[in-house]
Amino acid sequence: DCKKNSRKDPFHLNALIVAAKYDENNIAKLIHNFKYNFISDLSAPLGEVLVKSILKSEIPLPDFIVPIPLHPRRLRWRGFNQSELLSNFISQKLIPGFEIPVINNLLIRKRYTSPQMKIKGYSDRKINVQNSFAPNQEFLGTTKGKKILLIDDVATTASTLSECAKVLKASGASKVFAAVIARQEIKRKS
Repeated sequence: DCKKNSRKDPFHLNALIVAAKYDENNIAKLIHNFKYNFISDLSAPLGEVLVKSILKSEIPLPDFIVPIPLHPRRLRWRGFNQSELLSNFISQKLIPGFEIPVINNLLIRKRYTSPQMKIKGYSDRKINVQNSFAPNQEFLGTTKGKKILLIDDVATTASTLSECAKVLKASGASKVFAAVIARQEIKRKS
């Protein structure tokens, strides 16, 4: 069963759609296998969970979809960007017969960061991704006045999504929404 959680982010996101609870229906195990056991075929069932949730939400149709970028070193290690696979699935399935453009390299991850899942504190997670993203100069002007849907697999503090939304809005995006498969809860410490 798909659960939707749309909330305002006081920082940079206009809404965050959370498709499922992290600790229900084997979602955590599926995400772990997808990312760390390198089972890229899981993008289809996990993407379907996201599509159902996005369709139930009240966000407008995006002008394009942007996956959260991986640092080149992490991309070489994993062999694929899980957010990119999910974005491509959503692009093709959200509106049958119409493909929403995906811009895979609109954002650049400009520095290598520790995996967020290894960082426990809320403030430490925010600091870890601060100033980690930049707009790709090749796409200068592409975001002006556009509604963008960011895609990632898991959000905990939503620091990564918020940091990407900040860059996109600074580049002219009018609205930035995000959708994730699940939200993992941590205790918030300042």
